[in-house]
Amino acid sequence: MEIVMDSLAGLANFAMYFAISIVYLFIFKIVYAFVTPHDEWKLVKEQQNVSAAIGFGGAMIGFSLALASAASNSLGLIDFTLWGVVAVIAQSFAFALLRFTFMPKIAERINNNEISAGVMLAAVSVAVGLLNAACMTY
Repeated sequence: MEIVMDSLAGLANFAMYFAISIVYLFIFKIVYAFVTPHDEWKLVKEQQNVSAAIGFGGAMIGFSLALASAASNSLGLIDFTLWGVVAVIAQSFAFALLRFTFMPKIAERINNNEISAGVMLAAVSVAVGLLNAACMTY
């Protein structure tokens, strides 16, 4: 029984980090929707737009990678919370980078359900998330 209790000793910390992470996912969705000129949720839910789903899914994965690194490398909840903000900013920057440099018509292409645009957005989002996560391992 002692082994079980020792194993569960970190349950409260897990619960706090996990709860904050879920809140951050919702915050990221709101911020990302504000940054992008197209409405991902409307495109996915009402129009079954695969390109938007792929692009937004990649953005969520990229953000989650960075947030996971922040959780594993943070010194405490405040540190984790601050680096979570950095992750939101970095992932928003990923969309801006793609939109204003490599693919200026990305929003229009996603609205038109061009799968290649969604795949590129997902790839850039995951790549930035991986780099973001690696840079948080200071």
